[in-house]
Amino acid sequence: ELMTGYTMLRNGGVGNGGQPWLLRWSSRIRLTWLSFILFVILVFFPLIGHYYLTTIDDADDAGKRIFGPRTGNELCEVKHVQDLCRIRESVSEELLQLEAKRQELNSEIAKLNLKIEACKKSIENAKQDLLQLKNVISQTEHSYKELMAQNQPKLSLPIRLLPDKDDVTFPLPKSNRNCRLHNCFDYSRCPLTSGFPVFVYNSDDYPFGSSLDPLIKQAFEATVRTNVYVTENANIACVYIILVGEMQEPVMPKPTELEQQLHSLPYWRTDGHNHLIINLSRKSETQNFLYNISTGRAMLAQSTFYDVQYRPGFDIVVSPLVHAMSEPNFLEIPPQVPVKRKYLFSFQGEKIESLRSSLQEVRSFEEEIEGNAPADYDDRIITTLKAVQDSKLDFVLVEFTCKNQPKASLPTEWALCGERDDRLELLKLSTFALIITPGDTRLVISAGCAMRLFEALEVGAIPVVLGEQVQLPYNDVIRWNEAALIIPKPRITEVHFLLRSISDNDLLAMRRQGRFLWETYFSTSDNVFSTVLAIIRTRIQIPAAPIREETAVEIPHRSGKAAGTDPNMADNGDLDLGPVETEPPYASPRYLRNFTLTAMDIYRNWNSAPGPFHLFPYTPFDPVLPSEAKFLGSGTGFRPIGGGAGGSGKEFQAALGGNVPREQFTVVMLTYEREEVLMNSLERLNGLPYLNKVVVVWNSPKLPSEDLLWPDIGVPIMVVRTEKNSLNNRFLPWDEIETEAILSIDDDAHLRHDEIMFGFRVWREARDRIVGFPGRYHAWDIPHQSWLYNSNYSCELSMVLTGAAFFHKYYAYLYSYVMPQAIRDMVDEYINCEDIAMNFLVSHLTRKPPIKVTSRWTFRCPGCPQALSHDDSHFHERHKCINFFVKVYGYMPLLYTQFRVDSVLFKTRLPHDKTKCFKFI
Repeated sequence: ELMTGYTMLRNGGVGNGGQPWLLRWSSRIRLTWLSFILFVILVFFPLIGHYYLTTIDDADDAGKRIFGPRTGNELCEVKHVQDLCRIRESVSEELLQLEAKRQELNSEIAKLNLKIEACKKSIENAKQDLLQLKNVISQTEHSYKELMAQNQPKLSLPIRLLPDKDDVTFPLPKSNRNCRLHNCFDYSRCPLTSGFPVFVYNSDDYPFGSSLDPLIKQAFEATVRTNVYVTENANIACVYIILVGEMQEPVMPKPTELEQQLHSLPYWRTDGHNHLIINLSRKSETQNFLYNISTGRAMLAQSTFYDVQYRPGFDIVVSPLVHAMSEPNFLEIPPQVPVKRKYLFSFQGEKIESLRSSLQEVRSFEEEIEGNAPADYDDRIITTLKAVQDSKLDFVLVEFTCKNQPKASLPTEWALCGERDDRLELLKLSTFALIITPGDTRLVISAGCAMRLFEALEVGAIPVVLGEQVQLPYNDVIRWNEAALIIPKPRITEVHFLLRSISDNDLLAMRRQGRFLWETYFSTSDNVFSTVLAIIRTRIQIPAAPIREETAVEIPHRSGKAAGTDPNMADNGDLDLGPVETEPPYASPRYLRNFTLTAMDIYRNWNSAPGPFHLFPYTPFDPVLPSEAKFLGSGTGFRPIGGGAGGSGKEFQAALGGNVPREQFTVVMLTYEREEVLMNSLERLNGLPYLNKVVVVWNSPKLPSEDLLWPDIGVPIMVVRTEKNSLNNRFLPWDEIETEAILSIDDDAHLRHDEIMFGFRVWREARDRIVGFPGRYHAWDIPHQSWLYNSNYSCELSMVLTGAAFFHKYYAYLYSYVMPQAIRDMVDEYINCEDIAMNFLVSHLTRKPPIKVTSRWTFRCPGCPQALSHDDSHFHERHKCINFFVKVYGYMPLLYTQFRVDSVLFKTRLPHDKTKCFKFI
């Protein structure tokens, strides 16, 4: 550009475009100068400023410093810097606090480590002490066993009555009539520990077998196959049994032939000792063909006996076998109420003197009898009864002539009239049934009299036997005065007055007892055969075989889940409910029916006054059981006495006391595919005192989930698998139940620990009753003339539901093995009513109502799935169940009660020193 400007100036100042060159040059100089000035300002001024700032604060006066460093307070005057400062100070303080805590924790850890070491040493010492205690206990148990072995007598076979080898010349008693157990029975074949083995001959192997009544033979064979005492090993048998009747008339063998066949039995041993000859009668005209046969030392069991033939305490009078191959239909049996029926008493019969009798064969009856014939009161009886009928003071029906041909009978015996169905219809209308014994008093019992007795008991007509010389069936073991009236014939004029004077309560009691005797000893072939064996077994004092228990098939399950504690269940305040058992669970004391108890049974059951268990058909005290089985376990007697441990106050709370100071109970819980509900219920049992174990009855065919973890509640949990889904499984006598007390509880029931313990204490005061929490009652529906089930809350009750109730294990045997099968079938049909059935059973046996103990109104668990009881059809089914059960039992056994047991501690918590006892109101 300078060169350009110079050229322009030299050329006269005029450039291109005609502008002067000086003007252009001056504008360029200004631009250059401005650029230079800006460069100096931008470069040199910062350098000068930097130099000044670095040297201006070198002065000694600190107050003249302008840009030097300042103090912290001056620096924090800026707002955001102040916030940062506060944060820094807070963090510093927290760090100091954490450091202090760390040092404190380290100190505590050191102390705890010292305590842990001390605890480890204590544990080791405790283990050593425990080991020593176990050794002491083991030595004590060993010493106890040695002492027991020394003091316990050794059992050995009784002294043999007869020689070891059969002795043909062994003398028989002077007369067959003199045979008794002590001189005609070989006790050496029946040791106390033998179990009473019985060998039964097969009648088809002998000629007389073809003459037997087919129905009786089939019924007898079916009974033998299921009897617990029958053995096929004749060498070990205690008793040998042969069935010889009832025989059919056309093919009946001659007495001499039958006698030879009996004497040729393989184990007859010349005199027939330990043999029982059974002659069952299905008809009233059964003949006494054994009268003319020499039976040696063999026992006889039949329905017809003459006094010269019958040997008391040796022979057995049996009942007729009417229902040979059929079970009685309970629906056809009339009810036991109303007590009084249309006729006060009734009698139909015809006396026939000239009928063929087995007594006319071989030797006459008169040749066997010494003395004059007894007086005949039959004419006076006929006259008196006709006068009562003509007086019309009461409706009576007496007929001494049959409208049709009478049944065959023995001489001087009153023959039956009409068919069996016609006779039963008349007896259903009769309060009493007259049974006139044969005019010849030397005929102590006949099949006709036994048939009249059977039919009267079957339909609930109270038997009135005219003739005190009669030997009724099983008379040496049955107290007939509780079910029948036995009146001497000379008192015939007082019979009408006597029958009218009996109260309704006594009539009902006699009718109920008669129904029990008929069902237990008369109704089926099993009952007849088992009763005959039981009489012999009781006579020779051999204990009965123990009743069987249901074998529990356990379902494997995993446990280990720590059970929690529901505060609503375990909050008992300062009330000590009792010790939680730390030792292994212990069973109730057991006795295996020691070998001297049979004789005590006889005295207790037949010679003493009736007790609370008197009406029990299968009590531990009853020696004659149709099922031939005894309750294996502790019963109502033979308990250790240890009273006084209960005390008062805290001692009362912490101990059961009473006559059984150490006792536990078993929880039986029925469930069906409700795992969550079940687990919650099991957890609520954690820490429950006096709990032996829990038996969970798994009622579903589907097994529990494999990954289900069961709670650990401190006692064993046994999960039992059932064969089918049945509510009857709740009451099966499982062998895993080792205590007398059973707490039956639903899987959705909510009970506090103090409620359970209170119920347990109450049950211990009434062991023969059902003691529970939810009460119900029955009511009579007047418009429909039927019974109703009522679940409304009421101050009166007749049932306690077994969804939360204590009962004795003994009732589990009765429910499962003794109670009529029709009731259990009804429970399975409706899947309902098992609790009602148990209440019927217990009330029927004890004639006592259940006991209700107080619980919270909220019984079912909240939020649980609805149970079957919430269905409307549930109540309709229960109505039907009650009415059906009444038909089976023949009357309404349930009893009303307004009695309820409350604890004074239930709502008010009292200190230990103020606690006295439970109050029953």
